[in-house]
Parts: sequence; structure tokens; C-alpha cells
Amino acid sequence: MKEKLDEVDHKILALLMDDARLSMATIAKRVGIARTTAIARLAAMEKKGVIAGYGVRLDLELYQPAVRAYVGISIDSRNAPLLVQQLQKMSQVETLCAVSGVIDYMLTLRCQSTDELDRLLDQIGAMEGVRHTSTSIILSKRIDRGPI
Repeated sequence: MKEKLDEVDHKILALLMDDARLSMATIAKRVGIARTTAIARLAAMEKKGVIAGYGVRLDLELYQPAVRAYVGISIDSRNAPLLVQQLQKMSQVETLCAVSGVIDYMLTLRCQSTDELDRLLDQIGAMEGVRHTSTSIILSKRIDRGPI
């Protein structure tokens, strides 16, 4: 059974998710623990795999402007493995999630233009086993807590 994280661990993680560049001294002060304790707890969470790594969170709209859209896909379940393989080959697919409800998959597309998005939607709609798609273009982000 995996060890559960306590309140101190959650506070450390919340601070790091907000700003992964905080110093250990700052984290320790904000959490109310000794610096050596903060270092030990962070090392333990890294060792357990709770913290899988560190990275840069880009503002993709500034870095690489694009049209982004959510696409809900209803499929004939017999074709699911083939569909996933085909979507995996499309570089514009950012995420593909199996979901519950009326649709089977929700994917996020990132295209350079609405023309490219239109072409991709036609390709996806023509894939074997796709029964229906529903697309919503992302107009703006109101909350972005980044990767967890």
C-alpha cells in the first residue's frame, strides 16, 4: 500500500506547482518547517515517484500561436485500437482521453489555422469506426493550473 501524503507534503507540492524555482529556504519558511526537513521531504517524494520531474511551463499562445480545439468522438468500439493508432500519428493531437458519457474520446487539437483544423476534422470524421464528432474551439483560458 502506498504511503499517503500528509498536510506538510501537500503544502510543499502546492508551492512547487505554483513556482518550481522556489528555494528550499523559502519553501521551509512558508510551510513552517526546518530547511533540512523540507529537503528531506522533497527527496522522499522524488524517490517515491510523487514528483516525477521538473520542467518549463510555456505560454503556448506566446511561444507558438495556434488554434486549439476540443473534439469529442463517438466510435464503434471495435475500431478503438485502430483509431488510437491513427490519432497518435497526428502531430496536432495534444491529448487523447477515453471518457465516460455520450462520447467515447475527448481530444485536444493544436493547429496553425482554422483551415488546418477543418482539414483535420474531415480526416478524423472519415476514419473507420468514427460515428460522430463534436468540436469546440478554445477561445481563451480563464484558469490554468498547469501540469500536475
